[in-house]
Amino acid sequence: MSHSPETDSTFSFSQEALRTLAQSVLDHAAKNGATACEVDVSEGFGQSISVRRQAVETIEYNRDKGLGVTVYLGQRRGHASSSDFSPAAVEDTVKAALSIARFTAEDDCAGLPDEKLLAKKSMDLDLFHPWVIPVHEAIALAQRCEQGAFDVSPQITNSEGATVSAQQSHFIAANSLGFMDGFASTRHYVSCSVIAGSGDDMQRDDWYTSSRNAHDFSSIERIGDYAARRALSRLGSRKLSTRKCPVIFEAPLATGLIGNLTYALSGGALYRKTSFLQNSLGQKIFPDFVNISERPHIKGGIASSAFDDDGVATHDRELIKGGQVQGYLLSTYSARKLGMQTTGNAGGAHNLRVAPGQHNLAGLLREMGRGLLVTELMGQGVNYVTGDYSRGAAGYWVENGQIAYPVAEITIAGNLPEMFANVVAIGNDIDARGSKHVGSILIGQMMVAGS
Repeated sequence: MSHSPETDSTFSFSQEALRTLAQSVLDHAAKNGATACEVDVSEGFGQSISVRRQAVETIEYNRDKGLGVTVYLGQRRGHASSSDFSPAAVEDTVKAALSIARFTAEDDCAGLPDEKLLAKKSMDLDLFHPWVIPVHEAIALAQRCEQGAFDVSPQITNSEGATVSAQQSHFIAANSLGFMDGFASTRHYVSCSVIAGSGDDMQRDDWYTSSRNAHDFSSIERIGDYAARRALSRLGSRKLSTRKCPVIFEAPLATGLIGNLTYALSGGALYRKTSFLQNSLGQKIFPDFVNISERPHIKGGIASSAFDDDGVATHDRELIKGGQVQGYLLSTYSARKLGMQTTGNAGGAHNLRVAPGQHNLAGLLREMGRGLLVTELMGQGVNYVTGDYSRGAAGYWVENGQIAYPVAEITIAGNLPEMFANVVAIGNDIDARGSKHVGSILIGQMMVAGS
């Protein structure tokens, strides 16, 4: 069960105070002639501690609050924001939004969602687990994490540091159709980045853990240990000659491939015609075994919510089923632009789950036999209009289903529609640290450019 922000004295404003503030915005907007209004009031704070070579490098505190107001005058929209919650500032922010709306062109897709689609009941999704860790304890934790890396081998010669971060926030969203809801949430992480080797052969790698609840963290030393082992395994990296071969995207990078998919299926990209998946509803873009679902109500999920940024209720849904596109990711606005109905995805997808296959990473390597395991990507070479994909990469060359040697300074290239169609297997080595849960992905063939 999550804590209540009401019982946690560390927020400056209670949830009730945020509700009162949101209601005052709606009242001011109505009084000043707005035909509709939506408001978001939030507050957050936290601390991040970094150490490098066991010495404290940074201690950062953050505390911020914000008020965002969107008003409508018929089909004209205006938005203004403020970090001042005083009554005078709230009223000025509403007036500023109205002033902007008066000078904005009409947009027949602007406006609040259909009232019947709004979330009607609150849910406790177990998202709030404050981590009240004194600075000296956070420093000690970061030092233990980094020491876990140095303890692996004398070949760990330097460190880019270890970080311990604890963050919490809460918000209220409301609109003039009667929707008002919000919740408190936490997000904590511990990370470590180290350097192995010396001279001309130096390699860096990192690892991190992240969760709503710090009690979910595994042994802190293990994070440093794993970062060190990853860095060590890359010593002696070679270049490859240019070739075509199968490629495995390690699970943490496979989440990026799923991110490429969700961007291409998002309403904004579709109505602007900047997506390679235009008119893809019902089309088969993956093999039969690929299933991707959205599960917004998972307890403790990184992207769990009962409603989207428009206040529309979220629902379990299938994005890809049997390799076919079952739905897009639409906000109220993008849905209207496309002549469709919102899918409750204003602000993005909520907890995507890619159905795992039967193999762990070792099993995928055996299935691939000979090819490239990619563990690091560099650059942003994705053209979403054409789907062309080209990224700098590093990883390991695989022979006979076993890692043969590390490789670096290569480029992998392909075309996302072809890559999706050519997925051979998905691992069960799921990376569960973020909002997209997916195992490593084996793609049948890509171009690898080297020396």
